[in-house]
Amino acid sequence: MRTETPIPIRLADYRPADHLIDRVALDISLDAHATRVTATLNLRPNPAGQRGADLVLDGEDLTLLSIERDGVALAPDAYTVTDTSLTLRQPPAEPFTLTIRTQIDPTANTRLMGLYRSNGVYCTQCEADGFRRITYFLDRPDCLAVYTTRIEADRGEAPVLLGNGNPVEAGEAGPGRHYAVWHDPHPKPAYLFALVGGRLDRLGGAFTTRDGRAVELGIYVEPGKAERAAYALDAVIRSMAWDEKAFGRIYDLDVFNVVAVSDFNMGAMENKGLNIFNDRYVLASPETATDADYAAIEAIIAHEYFHNWSGNRVTCRDWFQLCLKEGLTVFRDQEFSSDMRSRAVHRIGEVRTLRARQFPEDAGPLAHPVRPQQYAEINNFYTATVYEKGAEIVRMLRTLLGAETFARGMDRYFADCDGTAATVEDFLAAFAAVSGRDLAAFARWYDRPGTPVVTVAGEHDAATGTYTLHLRQELPPGPARKESAGETDAAPALVIPVALGLVGPQGVLRDAVSDRVRDGVFVLERTTDTVTFRNVPVAPVVSLFRGFSAPVRVATEATEADRLILLAQDTDPFNRWQAAQDLAMAHLVAGSRPESQRPNPDGFVTALGRFLDGEALSDPAFAALVLTVPSESDIAHALGDTIDPDAIHQARDDLRQSIGTGLFARLTRLRDDLSDPAGTPFSPDAASAGRRALRNVALDLIAAADPQEGTARAERQLAAATTMTDRLAALSVLALIPGPAREAALTAFAERYADEPLVLDKWFAIQATIPEDETLDRVRRLQSHPAFAMTNPNRVRSLVGSFSAANPTQFNRADGAGYDFLAETVLALDPTNPQIAARLLTGFGSWRMLEPGRQAKAAQSLAAIGARPTLSRDVSDIVGRMRNSGKSLT
Repeated sequence: MRTETPIPIRLADYRPADHLIDRVALDISLDAHATRVTATLNLRPNPAGQRGADLVLDGEDLTLLSIERDGVALAPDAYTVTDTSLTLRQPPAEPFTLTIRTQIDPTANTRLMGLYRSNGVYCTQCEADGFRRITYFLDRPDCLAVYTTRIEADRGEAPVLLGNGNPVEAGEAGPGRHYAVWHDPHPKPAYLFALVGGRLDRLGGAFTTRDGRAVELGIYVEPGKAERAAYALDAVIRSMAWDEKAFGRIYDLDVFNVVAVSDFNMGAMENKGLNIFNDRYVLASPETATDADYAAIEAIIAHEYFHNWSGNRVTCRDWFQLCLKEGLTVFRDQEFSSDMRSRAVHRIGEVRTLRARQFPEDAGPLAHPVRPQQYAEINNFYTATVYEKGAEIVRMLRTLLGAETFARGMDRYFADCDGTAATVEDFLAAFAAVSGRDLAAFARWYDRPGTPVVTVAGEHDAATGTYTLHLRQELPPGPARKESAGETDAAPALVIPVALGLVGPQGVLRDAVSDRVRDGVFVLERTTDTVTFRNVPVAPVVSLFRGFSAPVRVATEATEADRLILLAQDTDPFNRWQAAQDLAMAHLVAGSRPESQRPNPDGFVTALGRFLDGEALSDPAFAALVLTVPSESDIAHALGDTIDPDAIHQARDDLRQSIGTGLFARLTRLRDDLSDPAGTPFSPDAASAGRRALRNVALDLIAAADPQEGTARAERQLAAATTMTDRLAALSVLALIPGPAREAALTAFAERYADEPLVLDKWFAIQATIPEDETLDRVRRLQSHPAFAMTNPNRVRSLVGSFSAANPTQFNRADGAGYDFLAETVLALDPTNPQIAARLLTGFGSWRMLEPGRQAKAAQSLAAIGARPTLSRDVSDIVGRMRNSGKSLT
């Protein structure tokens, strides 16, 4: 087989299917190697399609056993079968029934797409186009049908049989076999189909909707692990209640099931009534899960449940509209988590994720619009741009319209589009209808790649007591600019909500007003604009993009003194944190440039000390964020190009050491003040997690200042820890300090958790991110560890993914060995799981920013991957776009 050359699929070429499928009856007889599927499809010509067109059904890795039309076997010359399709020539012009029998091998399905068998459990993953690996079908999101599924299996092998919708029948099916029938009354696309069969334990619960429907809840997990699903079940119940209150969305089936499996390419999947999860986002106990794990379980359980309306009841017309369900649902889960936890702290976390993942994507060879105009492989577009930036667009829409109008727009959207496959235009039309506003200019956010830069300068007129801001927006040069079809320097401006305020040495200037600022927001709708404030007696510091009101980069003339005022006096928590980040970044950027004179950090450290003295104990979670030094990735993108990862790493270590040294007494006192009394029960709530977060940030900075003291404290914490959060934090500190203590701790940790794969994932990741020359050899050795398996996506991500994405100095080694290692791994994985192989490749996402020597080494490794004659579409697409620096598909 030769490399599959990616053929672009274009949004402009969309046309409706020529046929519709109204009802689907599936009879699936599970077998490890010979599962038989009988699909009975009720079809009819689509009035919006091409009259008299052939019926072309998608299919992949299927063995066709028979095909009948209206109960009569078709003659061989009536249809054609290829590796990717079944074509029925001259189908009837009236409704008809097609019965197709196929056979598949779930055990051989290492791609984990379609129906596969892993650890004895039968499982499906059909998004984006996995259903075609189960039976021949119109495998596209705008083909909605009502499904009835009969599942049969050996009772001993699969006592639990689950499907979409509601259970309607179950019974015996011959010696040792049984069956279950599930019916989903809500039309859905094939990508939302699911079934599960296996030996699973169940943790049950119940929820009564506000309209009185009794819903039976079930979390299914590997035998013996049901007690670890308690937090996930609680998150389901809270999600259901919150969605009723916040969005008016009521659940619509009699059951809601969640299944956790260990081999899963994605985080989770929102199949109607049967959500399937990677077990890392379901299983939790204080002994095995960190505070971050608990927060992720809560958020992802909510995300997949919220898809019931924003994704299932209203789905996507085509995959170009992926942001319509994902960006909107990320926004919804972010709001849920903000209500469950600290809104300010959670918002900072959201922005840190966006900047760490999406901003680099927007600046690199994989840049694409939130709604791409074309793609070669849709699996490669489940990106931070679609998810996180997509959510920011929804958030901006709420900011522009106001909360009340936004809520009415959401109600209108769900009402108008319920049961349909919708588009971004349908979504915006609902808000235009309720607000009376023309949103055509706002819609440019969906089609414009790249991260805008907003430049801001201000001038104060003491005589008139006015302050004028001058703002300019632009899309910087780069791959995104080149690929934005039709874009020129005169391209229409974006609509950018700028939440802002003015701050003086004594606090916010509340009397300052402007006719162009409404509810604290100025809307920048032109390339350049000005806004003037009255009642400004003293020169202020402007607090820009409060709450991160738009996904942009900001360029200002702010001085260190200005940022110190914001850190001390601003009432917006996000911008107080941003001021601390900007102060740190000024030192980090200078320290990463050999030719720069390094500024003295004493003023910054002193300001952090005052901050800790005043507020650390009142909001530990926020204080932990303020004390956290920007990541090496953040520094790299602040530098822009010709970066040296080793210099960046050293600059960050130097600043951590300066902070730790300057605040040593305060940090040691904080750890004592925040210690929990003996016997304090564990709680994953936000307040408890915040206390642990600040304690552990303090430990990291103490170790940076005094490795010997840090080692002693980390060892004591590791020995006494009663939570995985504290245990892992101590191990992470020890991992950065070479010596016997580190190796002993790593060995003891592995022995303690030898039977806990999800905990060992953390152990793999810690070692993969050690910033030392020996780490690559360590990673290679760990690939032979008994707990590591290339067939398990979690293991691969924890070791190889952590090395390439979170260890900048060692992945970007000057000798190119890190790049070669990733290339070898991608090529080894591609034949069995191309989706995971392609995602690993995103480790090369910023290679064009490196200094020339490293660029050349990265280019050689990418060329070696591209030279393989049997690449999958997934990997071929990514490597092609990487090598062409964004000149291919966006």
